[in-house]
Amino acid sequence: MMWILPVGLVLFAVMLLLYFVPLGLWVSALASGAGVGIFQLVAMRLRRVSPHLIVNPRISAVKAGLDVPVDLLEAHYLAGGHVERVVIALISAQKAGIGLTFARAAAIDLAGRDVLEAVKMSVNPKVIQTPKVAAMAGDGIQLMAISRITLRANIDRLVGGAGEETILARVGEGIVTTIGSAKSHKEVLENPDRISKTVMMKGLDAGTAFEILSIDIADVDVGANIGAKLQMDQAEADKNIAQARAESRRAEAVATEQEMKARYQEALAKVQEAEAQVPLAIASALQKGNLGAMDYYNLRNVMADTEMRKAIAKDENK
Repeated sequence: MMWILPVGLVLFAVMLLLYFVPLGLWVSALASGAGVGIFQLVAMRLRRVSPHLIVNPRISAVKAGLDVPVDLLEAHYLAGGHVERVVIALISAQKAGIGLTFARAAAIDLAGRDVLEAVKMSVNPKVIQTPKVAAMAGDGIQLMAISRITLRANIDRLVGGAGEETILARVGEGIVTTIGSAKSHKEVLENPDRISKTVMMKGLDAGTAFEILSIDIADVDVGANIGAKLQMDQAEADKNIAQARAESRRAEAVATEQEMKARYQEALAKVQEAEAQVPLAIASALQKGNLGAMDYYNLRNVMADTEMRKAIAKDENK
C-alpha cells in the first residue's frame, strides 16, 4: 500500500506538466514549422492565455507564408482583440494582393470594426440601398427615388472613417439637391442617370471608410403635386384673411349704425321737446301782445298745410 502515494504524486505531476505544456499543440507547431517553444507555452498559461487561441492562428499564418511573431499575437489577445479573425484577414488580403500589415489589421480590429469583413468588401464590393428619398422639382411635383450604392472598403481609412449611415445620408442629400435643381419633374424622369452622375461628382465618400464605385437609380416614382397644394393652402389662407377683414369692417359698420341710431333718437327727443315748448311760447306771446290774432291764424294755416303735405307724401311712398 506504500506505493500508492508515490504513484499518485507522479500522476499529479504529469497532469500538471501536461496542463502547462500542451504536448499535442507543441508537436503540431513544431511539425508545421511555427516554432513555438515549450517555455512560451508555459508563459502563456501563467499569463492566463489559452495557447490554442495563439498557436493555431500562428500555424495557419505560417502555412500561408506569413511570419507573425507569437508575442504580437499574444499581445493582441491580451488587448482584447480577435486573433483568429485578424490572422484570417491577413491571409485573405495576401491572397487578394491587398497590402495589409498585422499592425493595421490589429488596429482595425481593436477599433471595433470587422477586419475580415473589410477585406472581403475590398475584394467583393457591397451594395447598399437607400430608403425612398422624396424631393420636389421646380414645377412643384414631388418625386421619390431609390438608389443602390456600390461600396468598396478602404483599408487605409477604416480606422476613424465614417460608416455606411454617413454614405446613405450624403447620397440622400445629393438626390434631394439634384431633383430640386431640375426645372421640371419630366427632366428627371427622362434622364434618371442625371441624378447618379451629379451625385457621383460630389465626392461623397470623403472621410468615410469606403469608396463609392457607383450610384445607380433603382426606381423613381411621381408623388403629390406639392406646388399646387401649397398654392391651395395659400389661397385658403388669403380667403380666411379676407373674411376676417370683411367681418371686421361689418362689425365696424354695425357699430357706426348703432351710434347713428342713438344720435338720431337723441336728436328726435330734443326736437319733440322743442315742439312741446312751441304752444307755450305762442300762448306767452299772445298774452304779452307780441303775437296778433291774425298772425296766430296764419301760423296755424302753415302748420296745417305742412301736416297735409306730410300725409300726401306718406301715401305716395306706399
